[in-house]
Amino acid sequence: MNRSLPPEPRSPEPAPVIAALEALSFGLARLIEATAAAGHRLVLLTGDRGVYAHELAALPDTARAAFSVADVDTTDTAAVRRVLTALPGLAGLINTTDTWSVPAADLAAELGLPGPDPESVRLLRDKARVREALAAAGIGRGRAAVVAAGGAEEVLAATGLPAVLKDSSGTSSRGVWIVHDAEELRAALAEASLTALKGRLLAEPFLSGPLYSAETLSWAGRTRLLGVSSRLTSRTPAVREEGAAFPVALPAAEHDTVAAWAGRVLSAAGHDQGFAHVEFVLTAHGPELVEINRRIGGALIGEALCRSLGVNVYEALVAVTLGRPPALLDGPAGVPGPAVAFVLVYPEVTGVLDGWTGIEGLAAFPGGVRWYPVREPGDAIGDIGDQRGCTGMVLAEAATAELAQHRAWSAATTVRARMKPDPAAAEVVGGPAAGRG
Repeated sequence: MNRSLPPEPRSPEPAPVIAALEALSFGLARLIEATAAAGHRLVLLTGDRGVYAHELAALPDTARAAFSVADVDTTDTAAVRRVLTALPGLAGLINTTDTWSVPAADLAAELGLPGPDPESVRLLRDKARVREALAAAGIGRGRAAVVAAGGAEEVLAATGLPAVLKDSSGTSSRGVWIVHDAEELRAALAEASLTALKGRLLAEPFLSGPLYSAETLSWAGRTRLLGVSSRLTSRTPAVREEGAAFPVALPAAEHDTVAAWAGRVLSAAGHDQGFAHVEFVLTAHGPELVEINRRIGGALIGEALCRSLGVNVYEALVAVTLGRPPALLDGPAGVPGPAVAFVLVYPEVTGVLDGWTGIEGLAAFPGGVRWYPVREPGDAIGDIGDQRGCTGMVLAEAATAELAQHRAWSAATTVRARMKPDPAAAEVVGGPAAGRG
């Protein structure tokens, strides 16, 4: 008597892949969780795993099962293309950084993946072109102009003083000079002439007022203001970011003004899908643009959004990456979670990071204070004038952004980055004291 054998069990089909071309330093664990929730696994393409050391070390086992890393020189487009085309079931390409936004958009279009119009991404990476687009739409009170590195007269004619000089394609507050008088202008232009800019030198009017950022989500031309983050910057050295808090409790009328303004700005700049981090100064005449980043805000802004909104906002990032409308666009109004603030911890001098003091005492502070390291002991820190010098961040929660900021600041003042001289830096410039800032 013949009996048919039961069919052999079939191996489950591998989950389709979403690739990330580099990523912000924080938010990787939440991105993996969001990718898995959509039935996909995440592959991170990176040229330096060390950037994600804290996140990779803290990943839970459940996240590791839906995640892998592909080591590749991400500045080499051909090499990145080879990795992407070898991934089975590639369904989308995520980019959450400014530096890789243009190649990511180009590759997504080339591979037939959902994604933004590469030309709109190019426009947003050029602050000078953004200014031109806004001026054409009648948005903004001040003028801006591309100037030569030695063009003091050009700056005076275009914007007057005070003014801001910046790299039109710069990131992380690098290549930014605030000038108040002719002497500062000459010094800034001289320094700019010796700086390797990623774009062109742009002169803008100095905006008087507090700095904020509008955290937005767009789809098919619709934009939702998820909330406003406050921004604290240092006085000296200028424009170094010191902290942020979310969500700012703006009066209803002012909130509506910012929401409508952000929508007009993004529309004029051609951004119609995905997150945007729109920095602005709230002047006596209303909001005025500083810059647009077509991504979730950096540092711990993504974590603040998740905690305050009570959702994993990276699910919206995954939806947009797959070409689907994000549910967060029509999410419930209000903020169900706590307000969140964080403060960046910088060393007092350059050199080699030797660790921190004060971290063990953070648990004594109110607000569920947490420490997020950005650097590791042994890292050389050669510049403390912008965010490159940040060694870690202190995060705290409270009922309001104001209280959260006070809690984070009070805790952060007890943390110190220990530094030792950097022999390599001292050797280059010829003296043991040369590594000091």
